[in-house]
Amino acid sequence: MICVLALLGALLGGAVPGAAHAQDAKGAAPRIALQIDLQGAIGPASVDHVLRALAKAQQRQAAVLVLRLDTPGGLDTSMREIVRAIVASPVPVLAYVAPSGARAASAGTFILYASHVAAMAPGTNLGAATPISIGGGWPNAPRERDDERSGRAAERSGERAAEPGAAPTAAPVPGSAGERKAVNDAVAYLRALAELRGRSADWAEAAVREAASLPASQAQTRGVIDLVARSVDDLLQQADGRVVMVGDAKLSLQTRDLVVEHLEADWRTKLLGTLANPNLAMILMMIGIYGLVFEFMNPGALLPGTVGAISLLVALYALSALPVNYAGVLLIALGIGMMVAEAFTASLGVLGIGGAVAFIIGATILIDADLPEFAVSWPLAGTMVGAALLLTAMVLRAGWQARRHRVVSGPEAMLGGTARVLSWQGGRGHVLADGVRWQATSPAPLAAGQMVRIVAVHDLTLAVASDGAGDDAVAARSPDGQRTDPAPDRGVPPMPGPDTVAPTRARPQAPSAAPHTDSARS
Repeated sequence: MICVLALLGALLGGAVPGAAHAQDAKGAAPRIALQIDLQGAIGPASVDHVLRALAKAQQRQAAVLVLRLDTPGGLDTSMREIVRAIVASPVPVLAYVAPSGARAASAGTFILYASHVAAMAPGTNLGAATPISIGGGWPNAPRERDDERSGRAAERSGERAAEPGAAPTAAPVPGSAGERKAVNDAVAYLRALAELRGRSADWAEAAVREAASLPASQAQTRGVIDLVARSVDDLLQQADGRVVMVGDAKLSLQTRDLVVEHLEADWRTKLLGTLANPNLAMILMMIGIYGLVFEFMNPGALLPGTVGAISLLVALYALSALPVNYAGVLLIALGIGMMVAEAFTASLGVLGIGGAVAFIIGATILIDADLPEFAVSWPLAGTMVGAALLLTAMVLRAGWQARRHRVVSGPEAMLGGTARVLSWQGGRGHVLADGVRWQATSPAPLAAGQMVRIVAVHDLTLAVASDGAGDDAVAARSPDGQRTDPAPDRGVPPMPGPDTVAPTRARPQAPSAAPHTDSARS
């Protein structure tokens, strides 16, 4: 019995450690690290890429997310969205400025400071985080006259850069109230991130106020970054065992021997990156408005309306992804509408010129960022305005030429045409014109089968004359195709009034013409 109990104890003793080992293996951190590349200007597409990568890392229980940076900066709104996502992420984010020659300037500096681990490859740099308006200045108060003070501050900044141990002091911010407000806000934001991650807050302030920059080696020495790594694998090896704050808890990174999986941007992110362009949005908006206008002018054409509606919706989506000034959007739409209206309204160019001015002002205030990638292209804006004005001029020219041409439709188009007399009696009868039987009047005696010329049209009655008289009457018409009353000495009656369809008086020589005509016919 004792032997049996001893055997059971031995079996249980061996089984429990095995179960504990299996549980530890099950609870161990996953052995993968996801990596994404954030290259180019920071914009809405960058936000979408980072958010999707963080969600994928959490879904797959990745140990870390490596964010490889190479950016000149970007939109402030997009940068702040990425920073908020990194700070709130349950998966540690390792920001890595690479490859050699890359940079994390402006918005990239904020993202680097927000990451749990900040690393750079040799030959890279960061900094120059001063907010800048692409409009060429701040639209508020005039700038202060402190060039000398700015020069002295720049000299002091250079001296501090030469002394790694020196702490920078806050230099006065020149410029308008709007510029000072933006700079102070950026300073407070970056200092808060530096304090959160235990990095140099003084240099962070210098990066914003004085556009200070640092190479990778000095950045590590001054406590701006954590590591200098030559590759992603080297970064993971050096980050192993580091303690970071994830949320409110401390986490020891286990990054040795992780399998790195690279996540490419999906089609939605690439499409958003293409559409998030103010220049493309302006082009699509113009196509959309012109398409809808042409559809309203030609109901049932379908193609202009379809293309216009799709283009306008895509343009609105692109603008919704950008930090646009909606007053600029309305001015651009108003300008396009006025230039379109100029083509169909005799305003002597007032609408066209006003539309061009509204379009240019709207393009000026459309978007405010610190990178050319999100700026409005002035050559493109000028080309679009020129194209709209050229189209307006072409429509006006075509309309003016149409007024000078001979009328080709309606009753006026029959003037000068020929008809064959079907029956005639007493100055009235019927003629056949263009295959249609018409009532006709003429002071001249006519006979069935005779060819006559149409000189006037009144309701459903034609005023006709013999070929000779008709030629003279037609020649009396004005050059623009409008009919005029023939001269009375040509034997052509005036246009009948609303109460009469035939002339009430005949010329004295009319009775003598009838016998001559009858004898000739006999």
